Amino acid sequence: MKNLNGKTALITGGNSGIGYAAAKKLKENGAQVIITGRRKEAVENAAAELDVTGLVADQSSLADIEALAATVARRFGKIDILLVNAGVTKFSLIEQMPEAVFDEVMNVNFKGAYFTLSKFIPILNENASVILLSSTSAHISPTQASVYAASKAALNAVMKIAALELSNRKIRVNAVSPGPVATEIMDKIGLTHSLEEQMISSIPLARFGKAEEVATLIAFLSSDEASFITGSEYLIDGGQCI
Repeated sequence: MKNLNGKTALITGGNSGIGYAAAKKLKENGAQVIITGRRKEAVENAAAELDVTGLVADQSSLADIEALAATVARRFGKIDILLVNAGVTKFSLIEQMPEAVFDEVMNVNFKGAYFTLSKFIPILNENASVILLSSTSAHISPTQASVYAASKAALNAVMKIAALELSNRKIRVNAVSPGPVATEIMDKIGLTHSLEEQMISSIPLARFGKAEEVATLIAFLSSDEASFITGSEYLIDGGQCI
């Protein structure tokens, strides 16, 4: 299936996990793909593996976002697909939340995502598709994830308003909210066997999702087959939010 032929896609945080899987899927469907990330070696390795363009940019830095948008405009002109995927996950009880952790999560997940959208709006083509990577955490209220959940809930609110603001250019804006997905981020948060069992017990389909499954949904929303869908949030969580 090559339903994205002639389209250019930019994916933040595309060097691993869901972003990597999405880059692979969009390229398989015919898109020209650009991935970004803040780790130079990781971005270069992923870009080489995927045979896509890799650009180093930290989504928590407004200067990096502005430079990225300028570089993409200069090298590629306008883009058709924007996947704002980069994010961080940190846990703490509310009473113990360090300000530095609060700022880190919000700067990447909300402020960074917000200004990535903002700075790329001028170089989106008519009929472009914007997808914001959210999370079921915005709905299920997990303990110790207050800031992470808040950052994703805020992103969902922006998604709906962006869908209205950009509708006159026929630009669609949607959110994809995965439940637990088997990616390297699970190792970063210190997934233990008992925690894994606890998480799986909350999912009616009784397993973690796969990055490729989320990527397939992203590819659909990126395509013209989803041309009448905007302002929507898609849960892909094995029924966790039921």
